[in-house]
Amino acid sequence: MRNVVEEATQRKLIDPASLTEKVAQLRSEGKTIATLNGSFDLLHAGHLQIIMEGAEQADILIVALNSDVSIKSYKSPDRPIIPLCYRIQMMAALGCVDFVTWFDEDDPRVLLSKIKPDVHTNGADYGVHCIEAETVREGGGRLHLVNIVPGLSTTNIINKIGILCDSSAPLKTKVKDKISPAC
Repeated sequence: MRNVVEEATQRKLIDPASLTEKVAQLRSEGKTIATLNGSFDLLHAGHLQIIMEGAEQADILIVALNSDVSIKSYKSPDRPIIPLCYRIQMMAALGCVDFVTWFDEDDPRVLLSKIKPDVHTNGADYGVHCIEAETVREGGGRLHLVNIVPGLSTTNIINKIGILCDSSAPLKTKVKDKISPAC
């Protein structure tokens, strides 16, 4: 049986080992490249805002996801909620995302030094002095900052779910199994 999700994902997936080669191909075609990075652990409307604005900044949008190892290291040993393979599928399903890749480091500077994006999109809450700024500018790129959607963050959503579970007996169940990657 045909797996349409897998087929669609594979068309947009760039293995980090092939990233330099893919970027060179895109550049040879005269394409400008925008990047965006993050966990995107629970995709929400705030994420869609930054992704869609990022896509408008160049011909190609490459979204770089923090790997599960990266998220555990810099966020929490209890995260991510959604494993990388499923986060890649969700990101690849978005029409405005051209390519998806991932990185294991705590921050994307090594990855960005390989891509040398024309534009790197980031949340305005990180500001013009975000950790990516110097790497992007050294590669000849610029930052595009997107205002956050007030109240929408993965942490806020997780906290709200926690409150609902604590205050509503029918919802109060213990998570027996973590989501395991089947992809």
